[in-house]
Amino acid sequence: MNTHDEKVILEVNEQGVATVTLNNPEKHNAFDDIIIEQLTNIFNKISKSDDISIMILASNGKSFSAGADLAWMKRMASYSYEDNLKDANALAEMLKLLNFMPQTTIAKIQGAAFGGAVGLASCCDIVIASTKASFCLSEVKLGLIPATISPYVVDAIGLKASRRYFQTAERFFVDKAQLLGLVDEVSEPENLTDEVNSMISKLLANGSQARRQAKKLSQDVAFQSINENLLKDTSERIAAIRVSSEGQEGLSAFFEKRTPSWQT
Repeated sequence: MNTHDEKVILEVNEQGVATVTLNNPEKHNAFDDIIIEQLTNIFNKISKSDDISIMILASNGKSFSAGADLAWMKRMASYSYEDNLKDANALAEMLKLLNFMPQTTIAKIQGAAFGGAVGLASCCDIVIASTKASFCLSEVKLGLIPATISPYVVDAIGLKASRRYFQTAERFFVDKAQLLGLVDEVSEPENLTDEVNSMISKLLANGSQARRQAKKLSQDVAFQSINENLLKDTSERIAAIRVSSEGQEGLSAFFEKRTPSWQT
């Protein structure tokens, strides 16, 4: 699977790692309704592919993404409420697909990530950023709010930080982003690709199906009450994966002191 498009590029290598690249550098990778539709189609395609186990979200140029394209925002300003709602629902659907993608997702952030781009990062499992990266929830500067991205951003940086940055629209840098939990690893710009590749190697050493189920587990048990239903559910999950083919292979390889099949 290898799709080259003017504004979005999808590449999949032989290891089952997909790279989705925003390719609109002259507009700082700002997105509009067309790019949102393209990302939605690509995320759908990846989600349904058993041959893809990791997805990298990246971009070309100096900036990761400036968020919403200004020309698109100008068009939206003249839309009716119903048209704006339809437009917002399309963005919300794209973000939901990214957030709940069964594969491991990594955001590779080389520069500025503003507005909706903070939402893209928040939807990814792992965020690796350059020391030149910066972030801004800039919507209130325009008299708007970061509504569709808010569930994911609050989940990533917490309620307290969201209350501040949603209102101040302050630009913050990678050191602060790491403290807030938005960024996982920081790299010098020239080492960013190596840092991402190192993370991919760590992930590929683990069972692909186990990773999918571990991701779903973390999302399913978050903020749940620890009650009989949750205990039953988690016990059933571990029992099922122990007797699965991947679980059996992983346990056998461990006890036989050999490399599991997915590493060979």
